[in-house]
Amino acid sequence: MGERKLKVVFETNVLISDLGWSGPPEECLELSIKGDIINFISKPILEELLKVMDYPKFKFTKEEKEQFIELLLSNSIMIEVNQDIEIIEEDPEDNKFIQCALEADADFLISGDSHILDMEKFERVNFVSPKKFIEIIRIES
Repeated sequence: MGERKLKVVFETNVLISDLGWSGPPEECLELSIKGDIINFISKPILEELLKVMDYPKFKFTKEEKEQFIELLLSNSIMIEVNQDIEIIEEDPEDNKFIQCALEADADFLISGDSHILDMEKFERVNFVSPKKFIEIIRIES
């Protein structure tokens, strides 16, 4: 039996960075596409992503958005989030990522958000930046 794959949740900033720029966020999603890690997503995360992708400042085309969502969903496991937690008071919108990570029993929540990263960990979920996650993966493989 092979090694257990790491389970992750990507925060919206990371997904948007992946779509628009190369670098660690893109490398993180590549790991998911290759099947080296398992990404989990929830409906609230998807809804936020769809909203943010429409911000005029990003200038994503309809085709780019559709292709990205298709790629993301075909390489993610959609889960139902049943618990309502309030851990991050400064930005309650960020709680949906922690909820998803807890529900998925994820190893990592990959984020670019300081409210999340400053906490470093909640229960067994580690909060790391895309850059830090790539460093961890390189050390482990």
